[in-house]
Amino acid sequence: MTIPSTEWKERIAPDEAERHAGYARDFKQIQAQKSAKFGKGRALHRKQQLGLLGTFEVLRGLPGHARHGLFVAPASYEAWVRLSNGGTDRQADKKPDIRGFAIKIRGVNGPGALGSGPAASQDFLLINHPAFTFAGADEFVGLVKNLTRGPGALLGYLVSRYGFLGALGMMKRFARTFNTPFTGFATQPFYSAAPIACGPYAVRVRLKAASDDVKPGAAADWAGDFCARLERGPLRFELQLQFFVDEARTPIEDASVDWPEDVAPYVTVGVLTLAEQDAQSEAGESLAAAIESAAFDPWSALMAHRPLGEVMRARKVVYFESQQGRR
Repeated sequence: MTIPSTEWKERIAPDEAERHAGYARDFKQIQAQKSAKFGKGRALHRKQQLGLLGTFEVLRGLPGHARHGLFVAPASYEAWVRLSNGGTDRQADKKPDIRGFAIKIRGVNGPGALGSGPAASQDFLLINHPAFTFAGADEFVGLVKNLTRGPGALLGYLVSRYGFLGALGMMKRFARTFNTPFTGFATQPFYSAAPIACGPYAVRVRLKAASDDVKPGAAADWAGDFCARLERGPLRFELQLQFFVDEARTPIEDASVDWPEDVAPYVTVGVLTLAEQDAQSEAGESLAAAIESAAFDPWSALMAHRPLGEVMRARKVVYFESQQGRR
C-alpha cells in the first residue's frame, strides 16, 4: 500500500488575487443576467433538484492519517443535502449537464477554514466527474462567460485561445464530459475533483452509493427518480478520502488530473444516510426552501479540511460574491 505523504505544496502566482477578483466580477454579471431571466439564484448549479435531510456518521477504527478534523472520532451529525443540475439555466433534465451532490454537515466544532472564527458547518461540494476539464480556473471562467453568450461566442473564444485544431480538441473533450451517461443521484459516484486538507495531509473526496437499488433512473426527471427510491427505503452513501502521494501522480494545483486509484486508494471514513422522507410534503418543501436559500461553499469548512489548490482558492472569492448577490 502506498503511504500518504505530507510533502504537498500550494503554488500561488503573484497575480492570483487580481485574477480571482476579476472572476468574481464576471460571475456576478452572469448571475445577475440569469436571475433576471429565471429569478434570484446561483450563477452555477441554479436548478435545485431536491433538498433533503440526512444523517452523517463518522466510522470507528479509521487509520491514523484519516483521523483529523471531522473524522477525528466516531460521531453522528445532522446533514443537509442539495442535489442540483450544474448549469447556469433552469433546463430540462434530459439535456447534458454536470450534476452536483452538496452536503452540509451541521453541528461541527472547531476553527473555520477562513480563519475568522469557528466553522458553522463542514460542506462537501461534489460533482459526477472525478476531475475538472481544465487545470485551473482561468480556462473554466472563460468557458462559462462565452458559453452564456451562445455557441458562436464559445467557438470564437476557443479558436482564439487554443487555435483551430486546439479548439476542435477541446470540443471533443467537452462532448466526452457532457455526454457521459448519468444514471441518477442515487447510483453515481460524486467527487470533490479538487483537493482539501485532512490535517497535515491532502485528500480528494468521493461519495459512493452504498444502497442495493443501483439500477439506472429516469433521465427526464432526476428528482422524481430519487424520491421514488426514497419511498422504497433509506439510501446510504459512503464518504471516502483519497490521499496525496506525490506531485507527479496526485497534483495539488492541476485540477484536470484524476488521481489514480491504484496509486492512491480510497478510504471510507463515513456514511451518509437519507431516511425515507416525503419531499413533496409541507415539511419537505419547507426544508427544500431553507436549503435553496442556504450557502453551500467548500470554504464553509473546518480549518483541518481547508480547500487546496488554485481552483479552490478561486472558488473562495467567486462563491462569496455569488452569496452577496443572492442576499
